[in-house]
Amino acid sequence: MRKEIRIGTRASLLAVTQSTWVKNQIEKQYPDTTVELVKIVTKGDKILDVPLAKVGGKGLFVKEIEDALLDGRVDLAVHSIKDVPAELPEGLHVAIVPGREVPQDAFVSVSYKNIEALPQEAVIGTSSLRRKAQLSYLRPDLEIRDLRGNLDTRLRKLDEGEYDAIILAGAGLNRLGMQKRITTLFTTEQMLPAIGQGSLGIELRIADNELLEGLQFLHDQKTATAIAAERAFLLRLEGGCQVPIGGFATIDKETITLTGLIASLDGKTILREQLSGTTADAEKIGITLAEILLDRGGKAILDEVYEA
Repeated sequence: MRKEIRIGTRASLLAVTQSTWVKNQIEKQYPDTTVELVKIVTKGDKILDVPLAKVGGKGLFVKEIEDALLDGRVDLAVHSIKDVPAELPEGLHVAIVPGREVPQDAFVSVSYKNIEALPQEAVIGTSSLRRKAQLSYLRPDLEIRDLRGNLDTRLRKLDEGEYDAIILAGAGLNRLGMQKRITTLFTTEQMLPAIGQGSLGIELRIADNELLEGLQFLHDQKTATAIAAERAFLLRLEGGCQVPIGGFATIDKETITLTGLIASLDGKTILREQLSGTTADAEKIGITLAEILLDRGGKAILDEVYEA
């Protein structure tokens, strides 16, 4: 392994925590290697007063980091896979996928134990179109308000009473050692997670075989197979990260089961299907499931979302 490695990361607390974990793992495995974190501010980090869906969605948290990877300023990038568009720039691949944290969304509240306990017309915070649509379906009476900013800001707004509850990724809270803030986790039946939620992806230059080989110790094949199915589903739907699409794969021995969802923005139409097959066909299952949902009316829903 080379003596110096530079990791490109967003500057947010969660991104730095995730990248620091990767840095520590590499330095533990290769004591003669020094790993430096290079913090990069992305477009998504700069725009905090507008819902991401209105800014474009695709690649908002990764483009500047990928540029640094392509021009050699960093050697690898650590991303939350749910932020990574299905299509990558030429010359790059998400080659290393560590084991997955909890994939579910977390219900976080000071006063209420779950979504069922919220009073009529309670205020709940999220900026995710996927979460908004599923919340509207579960509880059409709730007032859903946009919630942006880093994790501390979001939690402060909750604590100050701006919201009765907020929705966050359980994985992020766990990684930051903030498990106690999770009031309860949604089941995947209640709220299907985002593609790749709970997973990290380590992005490399395709030509960098030495680094690919050296980082194999971090790779979890079961997680990678599940993510491959989910991302193939997303790619076929041509979905960015700011579209009401959910997908979650589970693996039992050699069988993979993928659940996929396309929702209308108002949550009145939720199309949800499941498909199983062998793990060897993970990507094919993702593509087939996407086509089933598109044929069932998903194409019309997505066309409407993109027009909006």
